[in-house]
Amino acid sequence: LTMTDIQEVLEEFSVEDTETVIKSAIGSVLTNADYKPAKINDWSNSIISAALNGLQSLNRPYKYAITVILMQKNGAGLVSAASTYWDASR
Repeated sequence: LTMTDIQEVLEEFSVEDTETVIKSAIGSVLTNADYKPAKINDWSNSIISAALNGLQSLNRPYKYAITVILMQKNGAGLVSAASTYWDASR
């Protein structure tokens, strides 16, 4: 094995680790929480902060973008769209 091979193995993206961090971040904020529209901004910010801290602790060479959508579970629909642009020169 070369040093490059070892580095590639170490930098491989781990879906399992990422899911664990995200689920933990959500659970730490929303476990036993009742829906309160006034708390949505605080909850969203707390989930994002916990998720980013957890992902950074994995020490992987990635950039992360996190979106949080919280809504009351009452049968209503949700339509969402996103667009991204990556400037490879930067």
